[in-house]
Amino acid sequence: MKHRIIVLGAGYTGAAAAGRLARRLHRDDVAITLVNADPDFVERVRLHQLAVGRELRPRPLDAMFAGTGVELRTARVTGVDADRRAVAVTDTTGDVRELEYDTLVYALGSGWNDQGVPGAAEHACEIAGRPGALRLRERLAGLSAGQPVVVVGGGLTGLEAATEIAEARPDLAVSLATEGGLGDRLSDKGRAHLRKVFDGLGITVHEHTAVTAVEADRVTTADGEAVPAAVTVWTTGFAVHPVARATALETTATGRIVVDTTMRSVSHPDVYAVGDAAMATGPGGKPLRMSCASGTPTAWQAADAIAARLTGGKLPKIPIRYFNQCISLGRREGLIQYVTADDRATGAALTGRLAAVYKELVCKGAAWGVANPTLGLPVRRRRVAREAARTGPALRTSARP
Repeated sequence: MKHRIIVLGAGYTGAAAAGRLARRLHRDDVAITLVNADPDFVERVRLHQLAVGRELRPRPLDAMFAGTGVELRTARVTGVDADRRAVAVTDTTGDVRELEYDTLVYALGSGWNDQGVPGAAEHACEIAGRPGALRLRERLAGLSAGQPVVVVGGGLTGLEAATEIAEARPDLAVSLATEGGLGDRLSDKGRAHLRKVFDGLGITVHEHTAVTAVEADRVTTADGEAVPAAVTVWTTGFAVHPVARATALETTATGRIVVDTTMRSVSHPDVYAVGDAAMATGPGGKPLRMSCASGTPTAWQAADAIAARLTGGKLPKIPIRYFNQCISLGRREGLIQYVTADDRATGAALTGRLAAVYKELVCKGAAWGVANPTLGLPVRRRRVAREAARTGPALRTSARP
């Protein structure tokens, strides 16, 4: 009987995990199923480009995983019973089905987080998913010259969205509202370059400004100021998919699955969580932030750990760390902020056109890795030990190290 591995979600982390498992494990011993709500892979790091009218290359998942041994199932995950080792899904016809697993990789990721701000869900646009980016695209296309666009949130997503919109539509009045200072987590060099680019694009910055309400034509700040906004773009953070919180899995208050250093659930050893869905600890004991930079390494870690446990191999002990933050500032400018292992900015930064090229290569490399799931690394398909195939990777006891 084959060991059944189900991977939930085919974003960067889920697709990477499924492809790596297909490289590591012998096809005669495992049945790998990849479940995703959409038939296409979405380049999430490019959704700000989609929002301003640029077309993204179609990447059908069935073509990407053809011949890999990974079975693709297009369906929406509606529940996980971690005690019974079963997943409830609704397929494209509306039928509800139950899939049983021996090992589960939970990679359902995250969506936008309105943080409970009144009016944000009703009036703001988001770019955390393809539907939101397409809605924003339609809204922006309908704006006439001079109309105001307010981007709320000064994180990397907000910086990329504001500069992309301002470059693509220089006729609009683009502004950014951030609770801190502009680029306050960057180095002096990084902040200086960021401000130079913002000034060059004519972006107004509302620093140390908290938005407390969103209406159809304005946002209201904590000090009572009304900032005109024909379109509001909300980029203040992410919220994880809600399924995990409704399970018996140990999760944080925000719904992220608590995992050990191998990305295995501390409460259910046959479940692994990767990417935004996982509460994993990085260097210095700090939680890994929600990002592609930490998500993909967690997928590699989980896949290698699963393969090791099933085949009797050596568990991976490669620490997950950060190297840089890659920020696109439109199509012609970029900023590569080098960071410490625990994601604190150093004094070194790459700026300008060279940084834009660097970021583009990173995006292309990430997409290539997903689109070619069994290429890029040596294929070493190992046989699964009979006992592991029968009982799963571990007995149902505590997975804490």
